[in-house]
Amino acid sequence: MRRALSFDNSPPLSVPFRFFLNVPVFAALAGLLLLWAGPQALESRWTPSALALTHLMTLGVLASAMVGALIQILPVATGISVLAPRLASTFVHPLLIVGTLFLAAAFLFMRPILFQLALYALLAAFLWLAGATLGGSWRHRAMAQKGSNDVLLSTRLVVGALLATLLSGGLLAVGFAWSLPLPMILLTNIHAAWGLLGWIGLLLMGMAFQLIPIFQATEVYPRAITRWLATLSFVMLILHTSAALLGGNNHLAERILGALLLSLYFVFALQTFYLLWTRKRPKADATTLFWRTAMVCLATCPPVWLAGLATGTEFPVTLGVLFIAGFAWSAVNGMLYKIIPFLLWYHAQKNLVTALRIVPKVKDIIPDARATSQFRLHVLALALLLSASIWPPLFTHAAAIAFTASAATLGWNIAAATRLYWNAQKQIQDAAPSLPISSQP
Repeated sequence: MRRALSFDNSPPLSVPFRFFLNVPVFAALAGLLLLWAGPQALESRWTPSALALTHLMTLGVLASAMVGALIQILPVATGISVLAPRLASTFVHPLLIVGTLFLAAAFLFMRPILFQLALYALLAAFLWLAGATLGGSWRHRAMAQKGSNDVLLSTRLVVGALLATLLSGGLLAVGFAWSLPLPMILLTNIHAAWGLLGWIGLLLMGMAFQLIPIFQATEVYPRAITRWLATLSFVMLILHTSAALLGGNNHLAERILGALLLSLYFVFALQTFYLLWTRKRPKADATTLFWRTAMVCLATCPPVWLAGLATGTEFPVTLGVLFIAGFAWSAVNGMLYKIIPFLLWYHAQKNLVTALRIVPKVKDIIPDARATSQFRLHVLALALLLSASIWPPLFTHAAAIAFTASAATLGWNIAAATRLYWNAQKQIQDAAPSLPISSQP
């Protein structure tokens, strides 16, 4: 896997950054919804508040972060950008916000019109994103950088998983919106598998292959893992879905394939944790702590799933907390603490011929002490959420307060970083006549 990134290929700052700004806002909304709904939100995966909470996290938080990261990282890692990135972000961003809010409201109030509005907005947003990504890959294929094949393959698999998630989710929305007699439980399980283990899991896996060695100063992932792990996971998802559709009441093949799929993610978690533990920088920064937490949570998912099969007592809410809040949200949170400061620093100084003191250093844009403070809140919230998934009446409200506080702290840190950027930009503009500024855009 390549370790060099070509930041000269970066899109304008506003293109990915608007998606990153969604993240703490929707995370705080999810925490407030959990506080309002109370224990019923964690008593079952099927309650209206649980479904609304899940989609605030998966769409408002995780999808926002990953769309922004995809638009930013694809061109700098491969030389290939999404088609018309400024137009794509302008179209996708508001539709993602509106669609997520409509869908959360639809689950809470069970109004068909809300499901219809959510369906139109989210399908339009993600189909545009998929089309822009695939279109850019085709149109700019001659510009692909040497050694970027693994990244491009991972991107295509992610888009395929996104389309499968859209298809199953769209059918579910149609069923709710027009009261059609569809196999809703089967479709929900397929939608969850492709959304979590496909779209979210594969995208985070691909980003880890590229970003962990660079930003965490680790060794590169073994070639066999970067070449085959995502592909095998995608194939297992196809086989698992086929078994679910064709298996009827016989779930043996489905369970075997599910175990194989989870074992692939277990390998990814162990390898990533090993790289983070043996990295060249001895002191762990906040991002390292977030990613270690993410890998511990991901590695815990297969044993919990197997324990449910062995005992006959499934733990769907606990698994959801481990995967969504523990793995995906921890990884995204940690990723933002590297991507946002670097992007703000890069765009503040990219047209300057020489370095200036008015442009803050990357490490000063969001000091590690602030990020680590938010990490402690995050771990507290995660521990309370896991406890609440087992004993909802005892821990739900405390978990909601801690989760909201963690999201608000992240939002404050991002806002403070943005203020630093704008202050630096203003000082550069005020001093422009006397500064050596490149004529390059």
